[in-house]
Amino acid sequence: MASQEPRRPSAAARYLFVLVTGLVIGAICTVMLLRALQARTDPFPKALMQVMEKQRNELRASAAANRCTANDALPRLQSLRAMANDVETAFPGLRDDQRFATAGSGLRATLDTALAAPPQDCAQLTTVVERISEDCKACHRDFR
Repeated sequence: MASQEPRRPSAAARYLFVLVTGLVIGAICTVMLLRALQARTDPFPKALMQVMEKQRNELRASAAANRCTANDALPRLQSLRAMANDVETAFPGLRDDQRFATAGSGLRATLDTALAAPPQDCAQLTTVVERISEDCKACHRDFR
């Protein structure tokens, strides 16, 4: 009777296994490294800008939906004004830049004017939203 030798795995299968294992471990290490780098960044500036943009877009949507009373606009304008106070805090590296301070003051002035005389119709609300957008664009043009 002929003895059968046990089949040994080929070298190619071993190399493939090592390659796949290395790729998986590399992917896991890359994700861990990216998460560690992300944890070191301050989320406040981006979050502040996103929430302010959302409030502005909601004002624009209110005007488009013909919901333009002071009661509709006032809460969003108040939120924007409160967040505008934190713009310099969110970007401490720009705090001493005169253009940045002027842009922040301009946004707050626009919001103060809108709060002092809240928009009563859609035309006024659209004008206020455009002024806010222009203040935002002026700052983003210089500092984005």
